[in-house]
Amino acid sequence: MKKKPRKAYWDMTSEELTEATKEFDREGTILRTKPLSAEMRRKWEKAKKRGRPKVGGGSKRVLISMETGLLFRADKLARRRGIGRSELIAEGLKTLLAKAS
Repeated sequence: MKKKPRKAYWDMTSEELTEATKEFDREGTILRTKPLSAEMRRKWEKAKKRGRPKVGGGSKRVLISMETGLLFRADKLARRRGIGRSELIAEGLKTLLAKAS
């Protein structure tokens, strides 16, 4: 049996909202929870980790100014190559630094 898709709370009438949230009117709803199983705990810990993976010494945000046309071309190239702007800039810097060595 397929579940009927639920309306978003902000699209509901007052009556629909009252019906959809009536379970939270009872006291002690937290008592119906249970401890996480080992697998659920593993999934939770994995999901909690957010952000970019640490590579090398990690990463640091920097604010730079760049000519608009150059930035547009860089973004276009990054999209074509399927990488992000930061990765494209890092790749370019590595290339220049290798040549300078």
